Amino acid sequence: METKVIYFTVSGRPERAEFRLDCPAPDVKDLFRCAAEAGPHDILKLYNPRGNITNISPGLEPNSPESCYQLEVVASDCNGETLGLELAGALGFDLSSMEKRLQSLEKKILTDAGEAPAVVYEMKKQVDSFREKLESVEHLSWLGLFKDLSEGTHKPSPFYHKRPLRKTPEECEHVREKFVHMSCLEVSEEVRQYLKTPTFDNWQWEDAEIMVLLQVMYTDLDLVSSFNIEPEVLQQFLFEVYRRYNNIPFHNFKHCFCVTQMMYGLIWLTDVRRKMAAIDLLVMLTSAVCHDLDHTGYNNAYQINARTELALRYNDISPLENHHCAVAFQILEQMQNNIFRNVSTDQYKRIREGVIKCILATDMTRHNEILSKFKSILPAFDFSSREHTDVLMMILIKVSDISNEARPMEVAEPWLDCLLQEFYNQSDMEKLEGLPVTPFMDRDKITKPSSQTGFIRFVLLPLFMELANLFPCLEHHIIDPVRKALDYYTEMEKALARSESVTTKESAGDTQADIGLTPSRAEPQ
Repeated sequence: METKVIYFTVSGRPERAEFRLDCPAPDVKDLFRCAAEAGPHDILKLYNPRGNITNISPGLEPNSPESCYQLEVVASDCNGETLGLELAGALGFDLSSMEKRLQSLEKKILTDAGEAPAVVYEMKKQVDSFREKLESVEHLSWLGLFKDLSEGTHKPSPFYHKRPLRKTPEECEHVREKFVHMSCLEVSEEVRQYLKTPTFDNWQWEDAEIMVLLQVMYTDLDLVSSFNIEPEVLQQFLFEVYRRYNNIPFHNFKHCFCVTQMMYGLIWLTDVRRKMAAIDLLVMLTSAVCHDLDHTGYNNAYQINARTELALRYNDISPLENHHCAVAFQILEQMQNNIFRNVSTDQYKRIREGVIKCILATDMTRHNEILSKFKSILPAFDFSSREHTDVLMMILIKVSDISNEARPMEVAEPWLDCLLQEFYNQSDMEKLEGLPVTPFMDRDKITKPSSQTGFIRFVLLPLFMELANLFPCLEHHIIDPVRKALDYYTEMEKALARSESVTTKESAGDTQADIGLTPSRAEPQ
């Protein structure tokens, strides 16, 4: 069978990879990961001989030892583990010692009895659960410890990544310099095509590189030429957008990119470029870029219940989404950031109306309203109707906003972990402040699979399937992956339920033994 040979270097060391032409992309990535001796959570970056970042895939161009690719390993963030250990020590728990004792106990039992009883596995599970809490929780309400919340009660604490909520000027300047330097580099055609697909892996890219890719989207949709957007103004706009996304686990700049990239992919997949006006494409892409600006990690329910400044300002009506819109147009009010400064007054009015409609549509409390409207016009959908296309634009940004499960599992699952981290933080804060606790965010009531099965079954799939009724090509691209994700989390939920059932029975048996009972009878009193 025909194979392909790729020559590359890792830390200056020459390596050679050989794989079949039909080799699956994940296998190719694993091959490079092994060559780099990288861990499963490390990020790999591959530069072609011209110095441009390229995708690790079976489509890599063959080369010679004289024109090597360069492979770099970006270590995953280990701060959470370090912080968990520090926190455990501060609280008087020697987590490492506990684990070693468990391992020693397990080995002894295996030697004496041939197999470890379920109680050992349950103890390991509890230690793992405790470690996870230490590494991910922000507030310690679950330990009964209460912190002084007199200052900054609405800001996530540095427990997350030891970083403040807002980006520092030094951090922003560093990224800006890299972005300006990279913006003059040419993005390969392979990456440009990959950017149009729902399988795009955001985890490979740094913030400065993400801004370059956003710039490519505006260019390849002909928006730069159609609306006379000066390159330096587009760059400054994208940098300001980056600056106004916060350091929080989920609703951050990378989420902004993922939503925008999915919107961009849907525009190409559905061929709406040929069916809708260019100004509508500009509205959709810009709305996606701006849709979560200055999100602080607490949803509308929290804003309203806590009577925050945003809730008071917007009278409890979509406080976050209204704020995201306001921040977007604050950025655009500055001439050096205003990518719309060369459009006519009528065009600007239409753009502003469209962006506001799209961003406000991402409030999930309006989900049924917008979906019902779309279903009512679907049988006679008319691309020449402004009313119809306005609803479609709202549907497209809604799909893009909650589209993670349409991506490959290795891309989607880390996003779920980030989302749960943000959810748990909010419910912890709600408990500390005596507010109603949002049920689907409560760490004591939901699990990873249970958080997804209902959401996919009752929210995601119905929405995606209605869009696929208008664009049947999406069945393969986004609905099939979502169905696979539902199967994956359903099986995980069943396995978890079986595990808990076994644990409950064994606990009941241990209790009976402790008080002198057998499963069949009790001693007479």
